[in-house]
Amino acid sequence: MALIEDFEERYLLGVPAMDRNHREFVDLVNDMAASGNAVFAYLFNEMVQHTHAHFAAEEMLMRETGFSAAAEHRDEHRRVLGEMEWFGDRLQLGYVSMARAYVVERLPAWFKEHAVTMDSALAAYVRRQHRA
Repeated sequence: MALIEDFEERYLLGVPAMDRNHREFVDLVNDMAASGNAVFAYLFNEMVQHTHAHFAAEEMLMRETGFSAAAEHRDEHRRVLGEMEWFGDRLQLGYVSMARAYVVERLPAWFKEHAVTMDSALAAYVRRQHRA
């Protein structure tokens, strides 16, 4: 069973680059949940790298459009990347169950909230900028 479901129905924001990054993130999280430990470790590293690039792209959108809530949004990105890197370090030390619990118990809830609040606000702002 997927950890994050109904992507197309619930999490599309109408900004193609953001939607593509979100789909890739969701696929990685769902693939990790269904994988054995060796593949999980590989995918966890892929997820961290993807998330760095994903957040950098969003932050570029914020700079380019003058998004007013950019500081708060960047702070949330930093917090999540810090968590991911901390759990990634634990994973490298052999604590697979700890990293897996983070992916299963925390990431889906974080993504769902972040997508419908902070990212939704950014996407709405970006769409308005392109219409102006």
